Amino acid sequence: MSTIDRRKQIIEAATKSFSLFGYKATTMDQVARIANVGKGTIYTFFANKEELFDDILQGVLLEMKRITEQQVDKDKSFFDNLYNALDGVLEFREEHELLIKLAQEVREFGTPQAREAMQRVENVIIDYLGKQIGRAIEQGEISRINPEVASFVMFKLYIALASDWNKQHKPLTKDEIKDYIKLFITDGIAAGSRGLDNNRPK
Repeated sequence: MSTIDRRKQIIEAATKSFSLFGYKATTMDQVARIANVGKGTIYTFFANKEELFDDILQGVLLEMKRITEQQVDKDKSFFDNLYNALDGVLEFREEHELLIKLAQEVREFGTPQAREAMQRVENVIIDYLGKQIGRAIEQGEISRINPEVASFVMFKLYIALASDWNKQHKPLTKDEIKDYIKLFITDGIAAGSRGLDNNRPK
């Protein structure tokens, strides 16, 4: 087996272990058993569990970035692309086995590494939204606002309506979620509206 194949085998085994048992409960011995290699073999590629986990997480983040980029259609408006991108990343986050397990681990144990990983996932999404908002401002589609603040609020609102709301209420449909985002946010930042720059006291 080539070095590349062996490294891939270890990554696949570690991903399986992290997805099944979480970060805290995964050990290098466990990964070695799943990969059917000696533990020493793992250390030829990765210095420790943290480095192995980081390599896997980087792959997940790249995959998520590809998904958001695939949602962009130059023939559609900023708002349509925004909704599609949010749908795509939320679905990815809720269906990816590793992210599901990490989110569970954060809720149940508050494992710092799992919490940091989920924060990195959130940061990638917010950063992507911020760039799209900045582009929309330049093109005159929306008002001049702080892209970082707007992307943070949009993401948090979307998560609240698409996920948190469901814990105690009947789930909203995608169209209902879009209507509420439009009501709470997009109508206020659409080009021609009175943005923060216009409303801020002189």
